[in-house]
Amino acid sequence: MTTVREPATTRPANAARGFNTPSPTQTAGRYLLLVLVLLLVIGPFLWQLSTSLKGATEDVYTRTPNFLPDQPTLGNYGTVADTIPVWTYALNSLIVAAVCITGNVVGCTLAGYALARLRFRGAKLVLGLFLATLVLPGEVTIVSQYVLVRGLGLADSLAGVALPGAIAMLNVLLMRTAFAAVPVELDQAALVDGANVWQRLWHIGLPNVRGMLSVIVIFTFIGAWDDFLWPLIVLTDPQKYTLTVGLQYLNGTFSANPRLIAAGTMIAFLPIVVVFGICQRFFFKGVEEGAVKG
Repeated sequence: MTTVREPATTRPANAARGFNTPSPTQTAGRYLLLVLVLLLVIGPFLWQLSTSLKGATEDVYTRTPNFLPDQPTLGNYGTVADTIPVWTYALNSLIVAAVCITGNVVGCTLAGYALARLRFRGAKLVLGLFLATLVLPGEVTIVSQYVLVRGLGLADSLAGVALPGAIAMLNVLLMRTAFAAVPVELDQAALVDGANVWQRLWHIGLPNVRGMLSVIVIFTFIGAWDDFLWPLIVLTDPQKYTLTVGLQYLNGTFSANPRLIAAGTMIAFLPIVVVFGICQRFFFKGVEEGAVKG
């Protein structure tokens, strides 16, 4: 009696690796795409850094550009500091950024917690008004903002520059979403224990929204530090210029010397890297926290 043997079934290659395991070709393609995106993102900044370190004898307009400086020097940064009061401008930008960050952290936290946790008459109407303000572009309200700042006597002052950015409606909505993600049972348990609103905000709400606060700090600093149009409109005294407005003098004074323009650009860019480097640990930690710790 002969036994009929069933043909052996061959398992597909992707079944042996698992459905979620990429093939070597897919892995190589992903890394190639990541390298391409990395070059597109940081390539211009690295080129500006290289140009700012090149000496006066190096040709930056050569047909075959040299990425690494032949004779690296920091003299371009010193020339920029000697030509314009760059450190005064940087201090002015830091003051504006500090006011904007403080206003957004405090104001958006309180407003977001009130919209997410407190029950009061007209809460939905207030939320709708917040959402309505996001529809208007900044260019529509810039005239009314200037009229308001001038009416308050804050024209040509750093306070007038920082006032419109002291609280952003988008940040209020972000904080509301972050507080709404915290389980309501924690607030109810604290309420049973006799905790008031401020105690629930401080001990329950804030520890669970640190990641969102880091996002607000980073984006608010970048927005206040890089803002050019609004400080240019409000300020008339050159000693009160922010860094982005003050660096425009390099375009006219050293229009034929891209080394000094690149040095000024890097002076304005490095503080953003420092702030992100300080806050990025809390930023990514907050993104990874999908649940509330017990």
